[in-house]
Amino acid sequence: MQHLLDATEQALREVGDLLAAQQPADPVAATTPAEARAAFDAVDRPAARLLRERLTALRPQAGWLDDEWAREVPGTGEWWLADATDGAVQYLGALPHWAVTATLLRDGAPVLAVVHAPRTAATYTATAGGGTRLNGRRCAPRPRTLATAVAATSQPPLVARDPAALRAAGASLSAVLPHVPAVRNLGPTALQTAQVGSGHLTLFWQYGADPANLLPGALLAAEAGAVVSDAQGAPWTPAAPSFVAAAPGVHAELLDVLRAV
Repeated sequence: MQHLLDATEQALREVGDLLAAQQPADPVAATTPAEARAAFDAVDRPAARLLRERLTALRPQAGWLDDEWAREVPGTGEWWLADATDGAVQYLGALPHWAVTATLLRDGAPVLAVVHAPRTAATYTATAGGGTRLNGRRCAPRPRTLATAVAATSQPPLVARDPAALRAAGASLSAVLPHVPAVRNLGPTALQTAQVGSGHLTLFWQYGADPANLLPGALLAAEAGAVVSDAQGAPWTPAAPSFVAAAPGVHAELLDVLRAV
């Protein structure tokens, strides 16, 4: 598995270098969603083709899922789940908070994940049972309380946004804010969740089923030692309507706040 992990990381670095070289120094001058989409597709589609080519060569028997896939995770076989430019809004806005991601699913569960953020020089890697590494070194969450936690969240996924998830997202932000020094949204969901595993963030939560973005970070956070669940404390699954990843000491505190939402 280590050889596959190393080769996957190398593939993501190649794609990340390509995208970083093409990212404009200034925000893209797009005034409509169609213009923004066209500007993004011009760089993302070639990068996505290259990523698929590299990962398929590593695991030819694995199927392929990209960031536009359906919410239901295949329950059998191996599947690559990948996103060449995770954080399109940040990429187009000339911001550094975007990443290249790849996850290998086996019988419905993630067994390998890599999140590579070229602009911030951060590469997270994990295998099931093998721990999480940031830039090659083992990482773990930092002990915190809510009163000292740097919290992060994200909005429900844009595709088929659930009105109930939107209401819960707003209510949860109002509920959490009085208990923490700061709540941030620092870009891609997978990257923020991984940052819980390394202690750069103390906790992350989100409402709305979003397996394509949550699966990589869920493995990275859990393997680092963070607690991953839904907002009620049940084990998180790709079909869950909410997601929480937090340092062990903070997880229970956060759930007490979110259960009131």
